[in-house]
Amino acid sequence: MVDMLASFPTDFRALIFGARGGLGAAFVAVLQSRCQVTALARADIDICDEAALAVLAEQEKARGPLHLIINATGLLHDAAVGIQPEKALKQINAEAMAQVLAVNAVGPALIAKYFLPLLAREEKAVMAHLSARVGSISDNRMGGWTSYRAAKAAQNMVVKNAAIETARRDKQKIIIGLHPGTVDSDLSAPFQGNVAEGKLFTPPQSADYLLQVIDTVTPPDSGKVFAWDGQEVPA
Repeated sequence: MVDMLASFPTDFRALIFGARGGLGAAFVAVLQSRCQVTALARADIDICDEAALAVLAEQEKARGPLHLIINATGLLHDAAVGIQPEKALKQINAEAMAQVLAVNAVGPALIAKYFLPLLAREEKAVMAHLSARVGSISDNRMGGWTSYRAAKAAQNMVVKNAAIETARRDKQKIIIGLHPGTVDSDLSAPFQGNVAEGKLFTPPQSADYLLQVIDTVTPPDSGKVFAWDGQEVPA
């Protein structure tokens, strides 16, 4: 893994949101042997709480520049509050959809607002948000999952806008979305039945693939969404 992250400076600083989820925890496990990691779980920070993010950003700023920020949060379903991906438009619930949009789009926008300025300016620096292929408008041929699809499409636009704006003053900073494939986690657990053989990844596998992508991206890639295999996901 050390060689895999050779594009980053020695003993770089990383910040992980969603650090107790399956994939988030896998990122932390890998990165702890390579860099200084601040790992934040949902219990530590609500990414939709702007005031809390502002305070956290000031704390992180005092610790020095960050080189890697990974947002591994996401919301597809939550049975406890009645959130499930819709099979048809008649199943849309305004409150549930608002929550899915908040976690998957508003939260990432706030992370970009407060933490992009903390990325290093003289060395490689990447902000990566976990996206999903279902957020691709041009790739949507099945419909369904309206709230989640719309939220991830919105997140992808946040990534694009952040990349355009940031490049005007900090051309070396890289902001990308990452599609991890189907990972064996709580998020995908109810929907693994139709996954092709060999395409259900363990969290460590997925983290390994995505860190390879992060290691290879360069400033011209900023604003794009990449799948676990390094291929660009269409808008």
